Amino acid sequence: MSDDADIEPCNWCGEPVADPLSRTVRVTVDRSEIDSQRLCPECFADWIDRYETEMRSDDADESADPGPTPVDDDTDIIVD
Repeated sequence: MSDDADIEPCNWCGEPVADPLSRTVRVTVDRSEIDSQRLCPECFADWIDRYETEMRSDDADESADPGPTPVDDDTDIIVD
């Protein structure tokens, strides 16, 4: 028997999603949480696609030398 308390709506589409199927996306800066969203599997996949598209560098800028990439060991990407 399922517990209705474990079913909440997806923050994007509003469809009910059970805890075991939900994904939580948290955005933090300097260890402070800025945003947190509970997503159903389909909206989570859409979020990942948008994230990859937005983070991808433009092909037109490939000829320019961006220089060394700084390393930040305090950066964590955590998806529950």
